[in-house]
Amino acid sequence: MARPKLDLPEADDVEALLDAEGRLAVRVTPGAKGEGLTIESGRLLAKVRAKPEGGKANEAVRALVASALRVAPSRLELLRGATSREKQFRLTR
Repeated sequence: MARPKLDLPEADDVEALLDAEGRLAVRVTPGAKGEGLTIESGRLLAKVRAKPEGGKANEAVRALVASALRVAPSRLELLRGATSREKQFRLTR
């Protein structure tokens, strides 16, 4: 059975959330039933199926955000929040 298409905001909308240094704050819900990104009240919210074990959820979030931004996951660096729901990534150019 094919996976449903991911629910992602437009790349321009996600890029608008980047600060001057290219940092992006993300609130994560690991272990969710589905995957997707939403923008609510000026914040990026991510839901991933991966459990927060061994960095699996972090990598799933990185891949999801990279997909929304249409960049390679290697261009997103996790700055803080490795063990928290509140994460901050930096987009490298």
